[in-house]
Amino acid sequence: MKLIERSFYLKKLINVMGTPDIKVITGVRRSGKSKLLEAFRAYIEAENPNCNIIQINYNLPEFEDLLTYRALYDYINAHYVASKENFVFIDEVQMCENFEKAVNGLHASEKYDIYITGSNAFLLSSDLATLFTGRTFEVKVYPFSFGEYMEYFNLKDRYEAFERYVLEGGMAGSYLYKDQEAKYDYVADVFNTLIVRDIRKKYKIRNTQLMDRIVDFLMDNISNLSSARNITNTLGSMCEKIHHTTVGSYMQYLCNAFAFYKVRRYDIRGKRYLASNDKYYLSDHTFRYAKLGTKNMDYGRILENMVAIELLRRGYEVYVGILYKKEIDFVAIKRNEKIYIQVSDNISDEKTFEREVSPLLQIKDAYPKILIARTRHDEYQYEGIKIVDIAEWLLNDGFISQK
Repeated sequence: MKLIERSFYLKKLINVMGTPDIKVITGVRRSGKSKLLEAFRAYIEAENPNCNIIQINYNLPEFEDLLTYRALYDYINAHYVASKENFVFIDEVQMCENFEKAVNGLHASEKYDIYITGSNAFLLSSDLATLFTGRTFEVKVYPFSFGEYMEYFNLKDRYEAFERYVLEGGMAGSYLYKDQEAKYDYVADVFNTLIVRDIRKKYKIRNTQLMDRIVDFLMDNISNLSSARNITNTLGSMCEKIHHTTVGSYMQYLCNAFAFYKVRRYDIRGKRYLASNDKYYLSDHTFRYAKLGTKNMDYGRILENMVAIELLRRGYEVYVGILYKKEIDFVAIKRNEKIYIQVSDNISDEKTFEREVSPLLQIKDAYPKILIARTRHDEYQYEGIKIVDIAEWLLNDGFISQK
């Protein structure tokens, strides 16, 4: 498989080299965590001839004797070289029983720079502080961005490339298949056999039919407000009696595995977070095609999903904005920075354009306001609102900040 240097993530790892933190690489299945670790290893070996990298990849049969924490701990210590800088790479760490005991012991020895990846249902962001006694630094890996997609295929025309990316998405493993249906079969297989299987194993889910129906509902309602109660009410008429707390738990499990990302609502005028009715976005929009097909596709929702994931990739807290009963697609916040964003597929129609800019015009503060759409034009402004083509915005992080 062709590899590209995912410099966005590689730089994050390089910047924390030598710190005492346990570095944890997380992200949806098949998003490139293991390949990132390989690229990082190549960087270290090129830059530091006096390194000793101890790497365990539990996908490979030669490490099947290290499935207990004690065996793992002893193996790494046996390969320690006192005269060198020692790095530990552990891929799919959850396959080792009680792996946290080994990692904590290695960390306490202060002899190793430690990097681990794992299946997300077993290595949750919320659990890291509980699992590990040392401080952790999490690198969140997402499927290929639009920029990475263009780099992979060496594409030059951003507009034509974007039309392809809309259909093919960021699951790079699918790029090896020439037929579009074969690509979607691969993506569906990743979702069904890897992501959902992890969830069922971790949480011992018995009602697999209910899990499947919740997945289909969330996929079919990308960018719509959803809650455990309204999903329960909808599904309750189709299957046996279910409780909203069970539905809520299953929704959380899907987010834990990075299949979906939950985006909460934010009251712009009251400057407070709202507790009910959230939106859910897929980690890659092609999961929806693969599961539900492409007929009657609302591409406005697909574009909104892309923007949500790109904002998360860039490190923003992302919320749905509420102002005077109107909705702003996204309020993106990072430290003292705040941006209001609307997303639309086509704004060539005057009524559609007015509908999209109207909520932004009602916001009276001075933070940037952006309308992202498929314009195929250079950026322009309308009453202080930046109108930006989505392909341009996805490629240019500079659009996120005030110019």
